[in-house]
Amino acid sequence: MTVELGRYGIWIPAGDATAELAREAERLGYGTIWLGGSPTDLSIADAILDVTERLSVATGIVNMWATPAEDAATAFHRIEERHPGRFLLGVGIGHPEATAEYRSPYATMVDYLDQLDAAEVPVASRALAALGPKALTLAAERTAGAHPYLVTLEHTRIARERMGAEALLAPEHKVVLDADPAAARETGRPGVAKPYLRLRNYRANLARLGFTEEDMADGGSDRLIDALVAHGDADAVAAGLTAHLDAGADHVNAQVLPRGSDPVPALRQISEALDLA
Repeated sequence: MTVELGRYGIWIPAGDATAELAREAERLGYGTIWLGGSPTDLSIADAILDVTERLSVATGIVNMWATPAEDAATAFHRIEERHPGRFLLGVGIGHPEATAEYRSPYATMVDYLDQLDAAEVPVASRALAALGPKALTLAAERTAGAHPYLVTLEHTRIARERMGAEALLAPEHKVVLDADPAAARETGRPGVAKPYLRLRNYRANLARLGFTEEDMADGGSDRLIDALVAHGDADAVAAGLTAHLDAGADHVNAQVLPRGSDPVPALRQISEALDLA
């Protein structure tokens, strides 16, 4: 890895990322902001890096169907020139329901990475969204590593074994800061159910991890939500994130739920619990 991500980061939809949030994230000791929601305009990465000194930015992820590899490479080189070593280009194929021209996922990923090679985007400065065995292996072989989304601790253990010791493993994990388990599950459930429990790639991955059709029905069982959303007080949430590191991840990025709310109060408490600042 040439990009220093730190052990803990923040995942946020690109449209919600601001310079103010970036400055606060750096002050709180987080290492990276992940720009989610398939961003096509990466000028926000420039804006974040311009106002911070140590924080890294990663994309989680640039969608291969929405952004041609040539455009992604051009953005990468622009950002890298201005802020060397602080930008990780995360790419992925998204999901078939959102793309009318969805072709073979594996062949598409290979072709896109070939194009990034031709455009001289360094292997160590890019990552691949990966859930299943073939994608995880491809991530380890052709990029710095994998950025799995909507995964459990067991997936992190499986991914580390599959990818080997050297590849980057940087999972996203959802968090709800609420000590009432029932209330926390109700807050976290929409962030899991919509749209992910309607998408076959995520459903297939959850099935590989042992979850049933009943677990994935009606917004997700309590067992499923508990596995995908760390909740409780700040210490409990911090422990849930750290568990990914203990399971083999190099870095874990927290997505504060509900989306649309101000994530800073929760991020501040989690930072204190982790003793990041």
